[in-house]
Amino acid sequence: MGRVRERHGYYDPMIPEDYYWLKLVLFGLVTGLCLSAGISSQSGATSQLQKPLQEQVSVTNIEIPVRVLKGATFVDHLTIDDFEVFEDGKPQQIEAVYLIQKTDIKREEGEEGSPRWVGRPQLARQFVLLFDMSDYMPEVGKALDYFFDKVILPGDSLMVITPMSQYRMRSDAIAKRSSAEIKQQLQGRLRRDILRGSAEYRSTIDALYKILNADPSDPKDPNSEFTVGSPEEQLDLYRQYINKLEALRMVDEKSLLEFAGVLKSLPGQKYVYMFHQMERIPQFSPKGVMMKMFEDQDDPFKVFSYMENFDLHTRSVRFNVEAVKKVYADSSITVHFLFITKTPALNVPVTEAKNAKAAMDPRQDVTMVEHSEDIRSAFSEVARATGGISESSANAAAAFEKAVNASENYYLIYYTPKDYKADGKFHAIKVKVKGGGYSVTHRAGYIAT
Repeated sequence: MGRVRERHGYYDPMIPEDYYWLKLVLFGLVTGLCLSAGISSQSGATSQLQKPLQEQVSVTNIEIPVRVLKGATFVDHLTIDDFEVFEDGKPQQIEAVYLIQKTDIKREEGEEGSPRWVGRPQLARQFVLLFDMSDYMPEVGKALDYFFDKVILPGDSLMVITPMSQYRMRSDAIAKRSSAEIKQQLQGRLRRDILRGSAEYRSTIDALYKILNADPSDPKDPNSEFTVGSPEEQLDLYRQYINKLEALRMVDEKSLLEFAGVLKSLPGQKYVYMFHQMERIPQFSPKGVMMKMFEDQDDPFKVFSYMENFDLHTRSVRFNVEAVKKVYADSSITVHFLFITKTPALNVPVTEAKNAKAAMDPRQDVTMVEHSEDIRSAFSEVARATGGISESSANAAAAFEKAVNASENYYLIYYTPKDYKADGKFHAIKVKVKGGGYSVTHRAGYIAT
């Protein structure tokens, strides 16, 4: 269980979790550190995907949170007759529709008392704030301000995952402590964990920059610690550090799937806000690399070495994106992927002589190149499959506010699949709104178990 420190009157609203039964590797794996991530067992918690909402009858109802926009405005006047639901392309009968604002039912339609009546939906919210970042920035604090001032309500649950640990907000925290106190404590832990957890990643990036800037002919070069001899040996050292970087950011598919299983077991509506900071690595400029390749075109080994070391190709995703999409959609988790484009400054010396040499010779020019296209594309797809959004911004607070606003108003639609069979297969869901001209988002489907 989590450590609770209350001796001598001290009250900790955020409990550091020490769960031993599930090891979660942080999604984007910028830090590559193992985290302890889990949830206390919830008595009576049932999956709305697998069990009927009305236990006394053998009926399986599928729940779909649906968001309908006209332009950028949520449409709140729709009725049960405005919706159409299809499963694997086949039309389905809608049993009930609820209009939800935060945790309140504003309108409901359905035949109460019928054998297929779904009952009252569970609207308690489970929030997960996941920070996959290499640098702490003030906008993160502003995002926390917005969350505690405008979003979280009594009865909601909060889990925070950092590169170093996981924290769960105590159920009585809001009643016992002001939001300002909780924010201050969480912000301090978040800053500490991000900086400590990404220290090895940041030092590896700095080393890569120094390797490319090292000048073997200058004994006073501040980067001489990374001078190893010939250009070929220098490239080999660069590749070693690139391999180290790849190991630090490896995505563990098994842990991703386990994490979805943990959240699936929880009651209510689940929201994951994933803050992923853009990754940028030092490379020779594209023009410089092409010039080097042209000069050494008669040496295939060198040409391949340039291509390999400076990534003149698209990085491939190293986990099964389709499998992850299906499991997260099945778990009825709404994932919002927040891609933060603001990156930390390098802590490396570059001499005036080096800058002058680079200005005259593009082959010596070192630039920072985005290196996160694989993570970005994969988790943008996961967000879309769960009915969430993918937002790119230099401002973490603005991106978070947009994602929160996309989650607070929605419809809950329930339907009973025709000829339901627990076949273990993924069944695709499509929701349409009659009349057209609307943007409709929802989870992609469910696994019949």
